[in-house]
Amino acid sequence: MYVLEEMKIIATGILFSSRLICTSAFATSRYSSSLRPKPKLFSSTLDMSKRVLVPIADDSEEIETSCIQDTLVRFGAEVVVASVKPGGDLVCKMSRGLKVMADVSIDEAVLQSWDLVALPGGMPGAEHLRDCEPLISLLEKQKVDGKLYAAMCAAPAIVLASKGLCGDGATCYPAPGLREKMSSPVDEQVVVQGNVVTSQGPGTGLKFAIKLGELLYGAEKAKQIADEMLVSQDS
Repeated sequence: MYVLEEMKIIATGILFSSRLICTSAFATSRYSSSLRPKPKLFSSTLDMSKRVLVPIADDSEEIETSCIQDTLVRFGAEVVVASVKPGGDLVCKMSRGLKVMADVSIDEAVLQSWDLVALPGGMPGAEHLRDCEPLISLLEKQKVDGKLYAAMCAAPAIVLASKGLCGDGATCYPAPGLREKMSSPVDEQVVVQGNVVTSQGPGTGLKFAIKLGELLYGAEKAKQIADEMLVSQDS
């Protein structure tokens, strides 16, 4: 009899403890839900984002590609990498062997509107960009529409200068074989000429990208991003 009574007491205790645990879990769940941030139906960041296209090819320069893509994403831009390889192949083997998978093919990209088209350099990657007719047509459209387009390293000489897309006083990688293709090139890290921006090479990639961000989002935002990335904006 004592055993039965003891078993009843134990069973009652277990049932009571279970109810307390369930009640506590329910209360915690309700409390946590009230503190959990609610998703926004409309994002002001997305509403204000700029659309940037970065075309790449086999043997494009990977540091420059990464500087452009990474930095402008920090500004809040929607950055899309497009492969110019034939047949819609998205995987590009860059100039130092890094393999990069593009987001879209150039044929898809040219059907869309872009606030900025920014070309990395690298050889012979720049030549592949130059030989891509859809890309050249898009750059010509950017020029006519007064929208930003940019190139760095070998691309200003190989792509822009060869297609009449930059004038006197632009810059490029400081090699004789490239500078001679340009009209009165200057020895400056980043050059802005209206809606065309040019830069010299991998070591100037961050300054180039910060300047592009400034042109899209303003000087105050550019200073904020440069400070966060520990990038000096001094010449």
